[in-house]
Amino acid sequence: AAPSPRSYTTLRDEAVKLFNSLQQLESERDPVPLMQGVLQTCLDLPPLVDEIYCQLVKQTTEPPAPGGQSDLHYWQLLTCMSCTFLPSPPVLRFLHFHLDRTESRFPASEMAKYACFIREALGKTKGRECVPSLEEILVLMRRQEMICTVHCPGAPACSVAISSHTTAEESPSVAFVLPQVARELVSRLGLSQSPNLFALYEQSRRREQPVGNATLLADVLTRFE
Repeated sequence: AAPSPRSYTTLRDEAVKLFNSLQQLESERDPVPLMQGVLQTCLDLPPLVDEIYCQLVKQTTEPPAPGGQSDLHYWQLLTCMSCTFLPSPPVLRFLHFHLDRTESRFPASEMAKYACFIREALGKTKGRECVPSLEEILVLMRRQEMICTVHCPGAPACSVAISSHTTAEESPSVAFVLPQVARELVSRLGLSQSPNLFALYEQSRRREQPVGNATLLADVLTRFE
């Protein structure tokens, strides 16, 4: 990933700035850029990841209006955090307790749905090269998947749904995109009996390169943004 153009001061000062950003999140009409800014700071300054997780747990514990807009903004940022960073083991245990408590106290609520989504995401997150794109944040706020358009040589483009954890490599635990795209490409080009292998490529005005098996496709989309 390209280095961040941001300049930072001390960790203490940046933690205070992040806290102020979280306070602003409560009333923000368009929270997506603010959320991406928080995520970018955490990516650039990893020691602040635990700090933000703890602050978000605090903000979503005994909120003044459970399930209100400001409360859900915190849950949405917590969702984006869970798809981008893993906290340290002690904070992770504390977070799981918070998620369990929320689902128990507010069953079938939006908060419980976010808690369930976050728990599943934490089981898949391994770290990101890039923070989620604006589009990815929007779909995470709705607990949905992104639609990725893949252009096939000699055939129309095809659209495939991907998550924040989709890589270019097939795994028995997750339905990854490459097998779907490869099968689509082989079928359209009449190469069902071909022994050739197929791969995903990312192409921009400056470069063209194959997408590595372990590469998160969401990171590829962020680089395009």
